[in-house]
Amino acid sequence: MTDLAAPLRRAAPALLGYAAVRALGLVVLAVWSAARGKSAYTLLTARWDALWYTRVADLGYGYEVRLPNGDVHSNLAFFPLLPWLERGMRAVSPLSYADAGFVVSLLASLAAAWGIFAVADHVYDRRVGVCAVLLWAVLPVGIVQSMAYSESLFTALAAWSLYAVLTGRWLTAGTLALFAGLTRPVGLAVVAAVWVAGISSIAGISSIAGTSSIADRASFVRDRSTAPTPGARNWRRALGMALAPLGAAGYVLWVGHRTGKGPLGYLDVQAGWRNGFDGGVAFARFVGDKFTSLPSALAGVGLIVGVGLVVRLYVVGVRQGQPLPLLVYTGVVTALALCASSYFGSKPRLLMPAFALLLPLALALARLRTSRSAWVVGGVAMVSAVYGAFWLNGSGPP
Repeated sequence: MTDLAAPLRRAAPALLGYAAVRALGLVVLAVWSAARGKSAYTLLTARWDALWYTRVADLGYGYEVRLPNGDVHSNLAFFPLLPWLERGMRAVSPLSYADAGFVVSLLASLAAAWGIFAVADHVYDRRVGVCAVLLWAVLPVGIVQSMAYSESLFTALAAWSLYAVLTGRWLTAGTLALFAGLTRPVGLAVVAAVWVAGISSIAGISSIAGTSSIADRASFVRDRSTAPTPGARNWRRALGMALAPLGAAGYVLWVGHRTGKGPLGYLDVQAGWRNGFDGGVAFARFVGDKFTSLPSALAGVGLIVGVGLVVRLYVVGVRQGQPLPLLVYTGVVTALALCASSYFGSKPRLLMPAFALLLPLALALARLRTSRSAWVVGGVAMVSAVYGAFWLNGSGPP
C-alpha cells in the first residue's frame, strides 16, 4: 500500500480534476434528459453497444439480428473482456449486467485517467500530466467515458501498457496488451507498440530525432526505456512480446473456428456490420457528399478541419520527439479510426483512446498560468458537457 500511496498522491490533482469534469457532464446529462422525458441512466447503460455487451454477458455469444437489407449483425463482433467483467460483477453482487457495465466503465475511466497522467508525467512532467488528463476529460465525446462501453476499459489497459513499456516492465506491458486485445479490435495498436519497443530495444534504437528541449527530454526517456537490457532481463522482454498478441489473436481465431470460416471469419462478422478497412475511401466519399448542398457543406468543412487537426497533432507529436511506442500506438489507433468504413458518426469516439494526440495541447496548456488554464479547462468542460448531453439524447448511436 505504501508503494501505491506515493504515485496516487502525485496523480491526485489529475484524478480529482477528471472526476469533477465527468461529474459535471453527468449532471448536465441528467438535467437535459429529464427535460426531454428521458432517463440519463438508460442512455448510459442500455442503448446501442451497451445492449450488445449486456446480451453477451447474459446469454453468451450466438445472438444476431438479420436486417431487411440482408446485413447480419452478430454479437461476435464485440470482444469479450467487458462482458466477462459484467458477468463476474453480476455473480458477486446484486447489480444487473447494465449496472455492472456502468460501474466497470466508471472505475476504468479513473484508471485510464491515471494511466494517461503516468505516461505524460513520465515523458514530460507532472503539470503536463494533469493537463493531459483534463484535456482527455473535456473531449467533446467525453461522455462516452461514463457509458457502459469498452472505450474507457481499453484506454486504461492501453495507457498502463504503454507506461510499462516506457519504464521497461515488459511482462506487465505484454499482459496488459493481451487484455487490451480482448477488449477491442484496436488492441492491435497496443501489440504494435510493445513489439516495436521490444525490437527497438534489441536493436539498440533509442531515438527518432529531435533537437528541441522537449524532444531532448523525450529522447532521454526513450534512451532509458528502450536501451538494450542485460541478459537476465531479456527473457522478460521476450515473454512480454509473446504475450501481447495472444488476446486479440485468440479471440479472432476462436470466432473463425465458431463460424467455420477459418482465420478470416472475424472479418466476415465485421462485414455484416458494414465495417472494414478501405484506407479511408468510404470516409472520403462521405465527406465529399456533404458538399452537394450549402448547409451540409459546412459540416463537410468541419470534418476536413477536424481530420486536419488530428493529423497536425500527430505531426507535432513526432516533431516534439514523443517516444516511439507512443507514436506507433497513436498512429495505428488513428489510422484504424479514420480509414475504417464503419459508422462515420462513431469516429470521434474511436479516436478517444489516442490520448497521445493531446500531449502537444497539454504542453501548451501547461505553459499558461494556473488561473488562465483553469478558466480554459472550465469553459471547455461546460461546452463538452452540453454537447455530450445533446449528442447522447440524439437518435443515432455515439
